[in-house]
Amino acid sequence: MTNRLYYPTSDLHEFDSVVQEIVPASPEQPRPGVILRETAFYPTSGGQVHDSGWLTTSANDRVPVAEVTETEDGRIVHYLEAPANLAPGAAVHGNIDPERRRDHMQQHSGQHVLSAAFIELYQIPTVSFHMGEDYCSIDLTTPSLTPEQVVGAEKRANEIIFENRPVTIHFVSRDEAEKLGLRKLPPAGRDELRLIEIASFDLSACGGTHVSATGQIGSILLRKTETVRQGMRVEFVCGGRAVRTARRDYTALSEASKLFSTQLWDVPTQIRKTFDDSKLLRKQREEALEQLAEAMAVATLNQQPEARGGKVIVRLFTAHDISFAKLFAQRVARAGAPAVALVASTATTPGLVFAQSPGGPADMGALLKQVLATVGGRGGGSHDFAQGGVPPGSDLDQLLKQAAGTVGT
Repeated sequence: MTNRLYYPTSDLHEFDSVVQEIVPASPEQPRPGVILRETAFYPTSGGQVHDSGWLTTSANDRVPVAEVTETEDGRIVHYLEAPANLAPGAAVHGNIDPERRRDHMQQHSGQHVLSAAFIELYQIPTVSFHMGEDYCSIDLTTPSLTPEQVVGAEKRANEIIFENRPVTIHFVSRDEAEKLGLRKLPPAGRDELRLIEIASFDLSACGGTHVSATGQIGSILLRKTETVRQGMRVEFVCGGRAVRTARRDYTALSEASKLFSTQLWDVPTQIRKTFDDSKLLRKQREEALEQLAEAMAVATLNQQPEARGGKVIVRLFTAHDISFAKLFAQRVARAGAPAVALVASTATTPGLVFAQSPGGPADMGALLKQVLATVGGRGGGSHDFAQGGVPPGSDLDQLLKQAAGTVGT
């Protein structure tokens, strides 16, 4: 088992060690790895992602550490960006990436504060924690969260941060831990537990890296909530991530406020107004198109002479899309007098629409399939209405003539 130098303190960024084993690259893991006698590199576990950094050999070769994992038997594998001239027994010097370590300490300690805040205020426990590259999240055992609860937990968490309470590490037996009132007791498996204590606020078993005082977390910003299988998921960011996120949000809001010529805080109102206006305009446009289709259908029917007990309307639209062609065909078929509408559109997506007055003698679905088969198009429909698409470049005018010849014009 690897000796974990980050257990007593999370502030250790350099260490000396000895290679115990070389892990060759494999199809599952293309990077070579090394197992050290001791390490300050934190492996991915407990919801926290791994450290990164460098190993320097005795020959002063500096090899980046790309990923760190833990084996089932407690050994920590350091996967290297490139092969290194290392062998068991070789001495190495390790350097942890301090910015990445600081970020992880802020996020993980922030999670402890936030989870304790939800317990203190609302008696809602955390069941899982996830640390991503951009944001973190906790899953809470509750069917719902109100906006007031989210704001309240964020406010309380930041109060604890601003008070700069000490964060200390304790090692106790499991029997001792069971008597200390931990926020969550881990499953049985280890005789000794590592506890993270936030003075007079939270006590939890945890193997991760943490700040030494809550003020080092900087701040906590809750982002969004969503329903998940376990309950409610709360997304949050801490410290430097909170600053970067707030800056990104502010930049986006500033650009939006310029577009709307309004203040930042009025952007949501302007967006709602624009959405409502757009919805109204879309409705007005749809109504206008329906009226236009109706007028064009009536005018076309009036101009078309009757043949064989009905009228056959053939129309190719180049400026109106297939949706308008469908409206036109339906208006022709529902005008009252027996009629067949053979309509096509070349605008946007080329297509055909065939319709007839209810119960007419022709079969629109069969007619459409017959016509489409000549160009490899796809579509279908019923006895009185059918619609389909054709490949780009198809001669729609010729297809309409073919259809018209079939129905007897």
